[in-house]
Amino acid sequence: MSPEDRTDDTWLSDAQLARCARADEVDTFRSPIPAQLVSNGEYMPIRQTEKQQRVEARTKELAAGAAKKLGMSRRKFLATTGGMAAAFLAMNEVYGRFFNVSPGAMFDTEAFAAGGPPPRLFVFDDQLHMLRQSVFATNRGLRALAQGPTAPHDEFPYNPFNPGGLLDELGGVWTNWNPALINDPMDHDIYHLVNFIKSLFFDSQMTVGLLSNITGFLPVFVTGVPPTNVQESRDNFEVLTADQTVGVRNFVNNLAGSQRLLAHGLLYPGTANLEEIKRQIEHNKPDAWKGYTVSLAAKQRTDSPNDPMRAWRLDDEDVTYPTFDLIKKYQNKLRDELPAFGNICVHKGFAPTADDTPQNGNPEDIPKAARDYPNFNFVIYHSCLAPILFYNPEPLNNLLSRQPTLRNGVPDIRWTTRFAQLAHDLPNVYAEVGSTFASTVVTFPTVWAHIIGQLLKYMGSKRVLFGSDSLWYGSPQWQIEAFWRFQIPEKLQDKWGYPEITDDDRRNMLGLNAARLYHVGSTDPRNFGRVPRDFEKRITNDLKTLLEFPGYASDNFSKMKARYLAEGAAPDHTRYGWIRTI
Repeated sequence: MSPEDRTDDTWLSDAQLARCARADEVDTFRSPIPAQLVSNGEYMPIRQTEKQQRVEARTKELAAGAAKKLGMSRRKFLATTGGMAAAFLAMNEVYGRFFNVSPGAMFDTEAFAAGGPPPRLFVFDDQLHMLRQSVFATNRGLRALAQGPTAPHDEFPYNPFNPGGLLDELGGVWTNWNPALINDPMDHDIYHLVNFIKSLFFDSQMTVGLLSNITGFLPVFVTGVPPTNVQESRDNFEVLTADQTVGVRNFVNNLAGSQRLLAHGLLYPGTANLEEIKRQIEHNKPDAWKGYTVSLAAKQRTDSPNDPMRAWRLDDEDVTYPTFDLIKKYQNKLRDELPAFGNICVHKGFAPTADDTPQNGNPEDIPKAARDYPNFNFVIYHSCLAPILFYNPEPLNNLLSRQPTLRNGVPDIRWTTRFAQLAHDLPNVYAEVGSTFASTVVTFPTVWAHIIGQLLKYMGSKRVLFGSDSLWYGSPQWQIEAFWRFQIPEKLQDKWGYPEITDDDRRNMLGLNAARLYHVGSTDPRNFGRVPRDFEKRITNDLKTLLEFPGYASDNFSKMKARYLAEGAAPDHTRYGWIRTI
């Protein structure tokens, strides 16, 4: 068999293959955004839809005209910002205007930038992640999801969160979100300290960021024996421990000479865990707290030592309130040193389960806790979004339906609509949009329009916080660009009473709201110290040991540096797989 023969790469039958062709051979139009469904060989692809044909034809037309005027080939043009502008323009014409991009952006990078975020925009990224080396192998799924099928995925021959092959609004089952990730290897360097710092402080407009983490055992995502105590969670399941999170914060801020990074403490509720909360407070001085109600992280002293920890809810007076009371006690003591200490950030949603409980993500436990602790700010991560990220057909079909099921007059987004309406009269409750935005804006722009429309309608732009959930999805710059350019189509505004998104709204959500919550003194990026370019030379052996890569040799840094220098090459937008021809 010829090495070029890829028939073994598919589960399609001979009869099905006869109706398909290899995308890399037939699809010579390399659009920055795919205009036809490409199958990885596990399912029979549908034929290109009428709307996709219109998008492709219009993109070709725009690209050909612009390329001719610029004196370059169409393929070369498609690899530029002008090519991306052409694709956005075509999508706006066919699907409705979602993205702010002008025809002039096809010809001039400055014009493309004119519709994007201002150069001195203050950006506070409310949700950042990196990994310790010892757990890397179990946490590549989200990266693969965002990267798309354009690079070899030995572990993920298909979209790891869409095994059923459900389609997004572009007709894809695995649409690339971040073009910068195309063909970038998912090796051990990706989420670690050097790439973390470079991707945020050199490759994006982020001014200040909040480094987050995950408490222990998340059912469905994690396999193995559930932990019975915090130590077992720390040793086996935390992708970044509380101590490691603070270590990275201190290193970055010392380099910059100013506050460029904040750190979460890990929230383990229950009286059996109070000593761990106290230890974190006194040893780490976390800027705020992060908890997962769906995580097996809570334990009472009355539990048997060998019983597993369990999921929890915010308004549990026996389990959670003692932890809140301890934080409140220290909040009063540390008010001047840690003014954001009472920010309680809670993961809600993104739990692939049908169980409609506060532990799994519904918002019913928020109102009582918010009223009982008015001096806390409750920042609800992912805005309670049920698993649209996992291409669950029920909520998607409802939002895209001509006659959707309504909740108090608006299309019902599972858990998120309920959350926005419950939070309407709770001034100390905030909506965070990490992953919620990233997973919908490119592949399901109509869904994101409903999500942000409802958050603004019920909570207003001063209680919504931008988070990228990076580095799961590469540098956050693509999200910052898309967030600034996005607009709710007028037809959705008129039909459902969603407000128009103004530049003031964007500034609030992208940074000013978090600056207020976290007591950041200035919102002028020029007033923040720079991370030096030679930062990797300054990483101490103590920090390498803390982050669990002792002996991390200089040749690794050289390898990463070489790859960084090679980044920015024009993508060719080749898709590998099978497309339907008959």
